[in-house]
Amino acid sequence: MDSMLIIDEVRLTPILISDPPLLNVQGVHQPYTPRLIVEVITRAGTTGLGETYGDRVYLDLARPLADALPGHPVTDVNALFELAGVGRPAAGERNAGASSSPPHAPVTEAGVDAAGLRGVRTADKLRLSVVSAFETACLDALGKTLGLPVHALLGGKVRDSVEYSAYLFHRWAAHPGDGPTDDWGAALDPAGVVAQARRFDRLHGFRSFKLKGGVFPPEQEIATIRALAEAFPGRPLRLDPNGAWSVDTSLAVAHELRDVLEYLEDPASGTDAMAEIAARTDVPLATNMCVTTFEEIPEAFAEDAVRIVLCDHHYWGGLHRTRELAALCRTYGIGLSMHSNTHLGISLAAMTQVAATLPELHHACDTHYPWQTEDVVTPRPVFRAGRIPVSDAPGLGVQLDRR
Repeated sequence: MDSMLIIDEVRLTPILISDPPLLNVQGVHQPYTPRLIVEVITRAGTTGLGETYGDRVYLDLARPLADALPGHPVTDVNALFELAGVGRPAAGERNAGASSSPPHAPVTEAGVDAAGLRGVRTADKLRLSVVSAFETACLDALGKTLGLPVHALLGGKVRDSVEYSAYLFHRWAAHPGDGPTDDWGAALDPAGVVAQARRFDRLHGFRSFKLKGGVFPPEQEIATIRALAEAFPGRPLRLDPNGAWSVDTSLAVAHELRDVLEYLEDPASGTDAMAEIAARTDVPLATNMCVTTFEEIPEAFAEDAVRIVLCDHHYWGGLHRTRELAALCRTYGIGLSMHSNTHLGISLAAMTQVAATLPELHHACDTHYPWQTEDVVTPRPVFRAGRIPVSDAPGLGVQLDRR
């Protein structure tokens, strides 16, 4: 093995990034969100970058993996899963919250993972959310060493730019107290959300819109989608209440919005409820809550619970596994979109690189990135006509800005 590809050091940097007071079914985004930056440095001095969730539970899993990586080549991304203990009980499992549970068993009683509302929280999902950042960093370092973009390492791009959707939120004008501020103002009614959408359209040229629902009574959120449809006729619209509604409420909303929705995302919680809704409406149902692991696919697909799966390389275990998910969706005739939560430019670069390689991707990807006023990379990604160009620079195409 070429010594240039051998990992010499791994750096972990937990950070806090400011977040606006965006509302969802669980309440409001906190003023600051933790993220973890992973740097994989080879013996040749090349640095690869990765990014993931930065809560303590992820740090506790990332530290032993970082300690184990020096001496391994950046090409051996399969070893990451073994080193992280994916798929098996591991020493220190209690720190991951599941000391006596199998790896795919829930590790919280809440039913969903509060950090991003991404389905049932399991020990393996925690591990995969860490592995994904290390895999991205290894691919970034490999691409920089070989002079190739990450998309070339994944099989090559099928598009030169990736479309993203404007992510609309009901929100407060500001956090209580001394939190970070911005100039977006409140959006607590249909007119406020439409004004927010117009600004996103003006600043970034987004052609499709997603509304985070589950905040106000369904009747108000129906009115908001109707107002968006009137303001932006013919534009794709999607609504995501994060499983907040009953089956009957979900069906009522689907009926009221059947002529304007691109898809309805996770109207109710759980595969059985989603399957019941899907059987009684023609509105396509999408999910990033009931299909979030490979183990959840057979039941959901067999029950026809969803027609679109939102991939997310962070918790599916990386860019390669995202492509595996896309292949399964193609096999079963399931559509593919992409999930997002609060993230920085490293994650956006990785999302764009893998999205560029997915012929199965026929929906605009979600992204929170326009809500973030800070970043750790240069150059900062720029949306043009709602799209990010796919970088052909080596690796992810971004560099860490330490200023």
